[in-house]
Amino acid sequence: MPRNVLYVDDDPGICRLVSRALEREGIKVVTAPDGATGLRELEADPTFDVIALDQNMPGLDGMATLARIHENADHPPVIFVTGTQDSKLAVAALKAGAFDFVVKDATGEFIPLLRAAFSTAVEAMRMRRAKEAAEAEVRAARDRFEALATERAMLLREVNHRVGNSLQLIASLLAMQGNANPSQDVKDALINATSRVMAVAQVHRRLYTSDNVKSVAVDQYLTALVEDLRISADSDELAHLTIAAEPVETDPDRAVAVGVIVNELIMNALKYAYPSDKGLNRGPIRVGLRSQGPDHAVVSVEDDGVGMNTSMGTVAASRTSSGLGQRIVRAMADKLGARVEHDANHRGTRIEIAFATTRPRAPLQPVP
Repeated sequence: MPRNVLYVDDDPGICRLVSRALEREGIKVVTAPDGATGLRELEADPTFDVIALDQNMPGLDGMATLARIHENADHPPVIFVTGTQDSKLAVAALKAGAFDFVVKDATGEFIPLLRAAFSTAVEAMRMRRAKEAAEAEVRAARDRFEALATERAMLLREVNHRVGNSLQLIASLLAMQGNANPSQDVKDALINATSRVMAVAQVHRRLYTSDNVKSVAVDQYLTALVEDLRISADSDELAHLTIAAEPVETDPDRAVAVGVIVNELIMNALKYAYPSDKGLNRGPIRVGLRSQGPDHAVVSVEDDGVGMNTSMGTVAASRTSSGLGQRIVRAMADKLGARVEHDANHRGTRIEIAFATTRPRAPLQPVP
């Protein structure tokens, strides 16, 4: 029930009837003889729960007063009260924003209807404002969440930028140390270490420039990694290194594992596929990436060299090999839950790694 009502009507007798009836129920009633006075009363006391408004009044009529009331976004509900049975007026008032329409009479028999309309209007307004408040709170919470998410993404990009720079510095120091050391074995070891560091650094550079810090485009990452290897290689050792990659997305940790595996297989092929004592020149080394549905992919590294039977040649040549490269690949494959396979039908050496782009929920199917 309302507690504070503004009743605007130019008929003083009706105003007295309404005031006496409602005040007996503990409802405060303020009356106004015309629209202008009613607007002043509303401005003086904006806490009215509901307004009753007659149509035919001197000066501002009911429709004009209703329009002025609605200029205030936080206005109370308005009940149109008029002595006419004109349905067109009722429809016009409702379209103009009145909550309800009540036909009055000189004896006051309409007052119970008016009181019921007041109660319904006040309850509806209470529910509407509660809904608006809840929606505003949800919007504010969403805005705060989006701001926090944006800030978090920016901080993560900055972290990736700094990590990438630090890894780049480490790789440069390793390269300098390798160039300064007279031992070829030490040089080779430091070159391998440099390429491993760069494989990780490339992921962080990708994340720094990406809008999504939770995902890495593996095809773009491997393409950049291959280009880095070409640039860092001596003379024309990797001039025939190529890549053909389909679009594949995965999380940063899995991308790092894939990159380290590919790096090791390329270095392995570079070392063993075309041995000079066999009279072979540097030949092609091909990297491939293809998607196998939304959650799986296969990456491959192949060459046209001497194959697996003439040397330790590849990681798959000996599962018991103690070589660091083999151990690294096996560790990364275990991290991915991947399967490493040797293609026996390839004329040189071809290694395929089937992996899940998300954490596997089912065993991997054989590579087709």
